Amino acid sequence: MAEVQQLRKGNIFQDEGQLWRVLEYQHIKVARGGATIRLKLRNLRSGSTVEKTFNNGSRVDDVRLDSRTVQFLYNDGHLSHFMDTETYEQIALSPDTLEGVSDFIKDNTMVEIESFEGEPLNVSLPTTVDLEVIWAEMAVAGDTANSPTKQIELETGYKMSVPMFVKEGDTIRVDTRTGAYVTRVQ
Repeated sequence: MAEVQQLRKGNIFQDEGQLWRVLEYQHIKVARGGATIRLKLRNLRSGSTVEKTFNNGSRVDDVRLDSRTVQFLYNDGHLSHFMDTETYEQIALSPDTLEGVSDFIKDNTMVEIESFEGEPLNVSLPTTVDLEVIWAEMAVAGDTANSPTKQIELETGYKMSVPMFVKEGDTIRVDTRTGAYVTRVQ
C-alpha cells in the first residue's frame, strides 16, 4: 500500500480493480481544510484518461511492472509481433498497446515491454530513434526566412516537419517522446 501523496508522474497503482498510470500530480491545500491530491490518470487497460481527487492520507495499491527486452519482428496488418531475445518466445500486441509508439518502430528495433501478471500493458522506446526519409517536399530557393520547415515521410509512415536541408535518403534522429526532429545522422 502506498499513500497518494507519495505518488508522482509515471507511477502505476491499482484502484478499484483497474491499473492507473499517473500523468499529472497536484497537491492542493486550502485554508482551514485538509489537503487533497488531484491526479490525472490513464487507465492502462482501456487507455482512457480521467481526473481523480483523493484526500491526503488515502492509500492505494502500488504495483511493480515486470519489464523485458524484446525485438520487433513484423506487423501483420492487425497485430504487431515481438520476440523475447532470451527465451525466443513470440508476443503479439494489439494497436491499443502500441498507441503513440508504432510511428517509431521499424524491423529489428529493440524495445521494453512492461507487463503485469503476464498481461502486456506498455511498450517503452529508446529516447531517440534513427529513421530514413523516404519522401521529402522540394526546397524552394530563397525560401529561408524565419527558420523554414518542410514536410517529410519516414520509413515507418510517420509524417513530420524538418529543416529545409533534409532530403530523401537522409537518415534523421527523432525524439520518440515528442515526435520532433533532433538532427541529421551521417
